[in-house]
Amino acid sequence: MELNEIRNEIDKLDKELQTLFEKRMLLCQDVARYKQAHHMQVFQADREKQVLDRVEQNASSGLGAASRTMFANMMSISSQLQQKMLLAAEPEPELKTPQMDTAVRIGCQGTKGANSETAAQAFFPGRTVQFYPTFEQVFAAVESGELEYGVLPIYNSTSGTVTQTVDLMRKYSFFITAMNRVEVAHCLAALPGTEPDEISAVYSHPQALSQCSDFLSARGLVRRDYSNTATAAKMVGESGDNTIAAICSEECAHLNGLNILASRISNVVPNFTQFICITKDMQVSEQASVISVMLTISNEPGSLSRILNKFFLYGLDMTKIESRPIQDGSFDVVFHIDFKGNLRDRSIAAFLNDLCKTCREFKLLGNAVVMN
Repeated sequence: MELNEIRNEIDKLDKELQTLFEKRMLLCQDVARYKQAHHMQVFQADREKQVLDRVEQNASSGLGAASRTMFANMMSISSQLQQKMLLAAEPEPELKTPQMDTAVRIGCQGTKGANSETAAQAFFPGRTVQFYPTFEQVFAAVESGELEYGVLPIYNSTSGTVTQTVDLMRKYSFFITAMNRVEVAHCLAALPGTEPDEISAVYSHPQALSQCSDFLSARGLVRRDYSNTATAAKMVGESGDNTIAAICSEECAHLNGLNILASRISNVVPNFTQFICITKDMQVSEQASVISVMLTISNEPGSLSRILNKFFLYGLDMTKIESRPIQDGSFDVVFHIDFKGNLRDRSIAAFLNDLCKTCREFKLLGNAVVMN
């Protein structure tokens, strides 16, 4: 048989497959109506497993896994159609709007002059900001209601994820309601009268040290982790030690009476840090455009691809996906995913309803308005 003849046969089969696929989807819509009338859940894991096991067992020519994958995708599409049908009749979700304009109890980690304060002032112009020694204390203060809003760094354009923040997200109850970004212009600062060749060690937050690693390595300077760039500058200012320096902002250096020995020392310039604004209750602006979720999945072949395929089926733009160890000794990971959308959209509600049922653990982190 010639190649063109083979392709013609394939085209005929493809047409038959498409017709059968569309018939199957119509029947699935009938299933959705039945489930709606009888108050049944769309996703029924036992039924899906029965179908997939049967398909794999009936396959020939070593195509069991491939057949299972094809039918799993069809069932994902079916689930999507059913979710959309059932939620179309639901009333629009009632969501609180952010009250950032009137908030007075606002907090961040660090001290005056920290980049977190700059981010907080961008969210809440002219408001007093309360400072906390650690990121965890900010999360705890928001969860308890001590703070109306907390501001935390989450991602840097040079060194990536602020892992301290992401790791605490799984532990605390909160919602992201806004995001912004701050240009971070690091400088090397030391006590007045200090000569550059006197310095042997540099203190700062691990992220700042990472962002300035080229500068430090070229000069053979020892890196010392500190809780925050601003608190590192304060420590150096109070130390009386001419052998140490801090990496901090120029404003922070001036506030702590330090001399700037080198400016804009980041590996990459400009260097931006993204900050999130969190609150205790879900608050969604009509302009919110980034939805964040955290999830774990079963440790079995194809589990991640099935999750990712759902984003494609719903036409959603995933802007970030990363994994972090769960830190329970299991080597399992939790995925942190950002994608574009607004929770007031019924199709987003259908997607989340579909997504969470296929995860081992699922946490909606919020829906943020991007403020710059």
